[in-house]
Amino acid sequence: MVDLSIIIVSWNTRDLLAECLQSLCTTLDTSAQLAAQAPRLPPLDRGDLCIEVWTVDNASTDGSVQLVRERFPWTRLIENQENTGFARANNRAIRQSSGRYVLLLNPDTQIRPGALESLVHFMDEHPEAGAAGAQILNPDETLQTSCYPAPTLTRELWRMLHLDALWLHGEYRMADWSLDKPREIEAALGACLILRTKALNQVGLLDESYFMYSEEIDLCHRLRQAGWHVYWVPQARVLHHGGQSTRQVATAMFLRLYQGKIRYFRKHYGQSSARLYKLILLLSSLPRLLLGPLARLERPPHRQRHLALAGNYRRLITALPEM
Repeated sequence: MVDLSIIIVSWNTRDLLAECLQSLCTTLDTSAQLAAQAPRLPPLDRGDLCIEVWTVDNASTDGSVQLVRERFPWTRLIENQENTGFARANNRAIRQSSGRYVLLLNPDTQIRPGALESLVHFMDEHPEAGAAGAQILNPDETLQTSCYPAPTLTRELWRMLHLDALWLHGEYRMADWSLDKPREIEAALGACLILRTKALNQVGLLDESYFMYSEEIDLCHRLRQAGWHVYWVPQARVLHHGGQSTRQVATAMFLRLYQGKIRYFRKHYGQSSARLYKLILLLSSLPRLLLGPLARLERPPHRQRHLALAGNYRRLITALPEM
């Protein structure tokens, strides 16, 4: 029986994907040389764990597919002919996987030793857990925010106004959390998220109406509604570069971010909540837009960054009626 099905969805992140898969090689005590000698390996045995790895390529043009075939043939490769988005690409592999647990893993991550065992052990010891996130680290090894309270209109307004600097309401105070003790949370980042297959069979897979962003928040919400619990497991440490695919199309992804949030509020709280959230976005975008011209007085690179941000908010205001 396969214990863990690891699913990596990649779009034009060839070099980082190689580092991610190599970190799995190291963690699983499986060398690239051994894998090359035995393509199409059966699930990998690592101690008491049996693991399979799926790589889903979303029509990359940077040689990612060739890389996987040549250097990591022990992965199960799925080639999409177009960029189908995060949810649909993951679901395609989930439907073909056979693990008791599924691990969603970003290609811009690197697994630290013991992380996979810690996640599986935690899920085995906590049958009420439907999902669990790892301790996510920035490239400089500092703690990365990876857990969130469930979105509400007041939390979104608080966050958009940057009031968390005064009092945390839209985020958790993760810097104060113990790194020795798991903690129950409301939602976890999809960069490294383990899911119980039994729970997925009950609540359904990722909602494919989300192209990018909020799909893991939506899934955690549905799990909690069905009586499952979501946790943060700090014993599992994973490095995450963050935003490596999305920054290639930053403006489009900026709009996708808020499109996903509007869809979340509409789906779970109704059309009225979606309209109120659009109003929050409009009111919080206007000051940023009005202050945009002042950015021309700044020095590079701050000037370019603030001008680009003002442009994104201008496009957001224009697109809101259709979202």
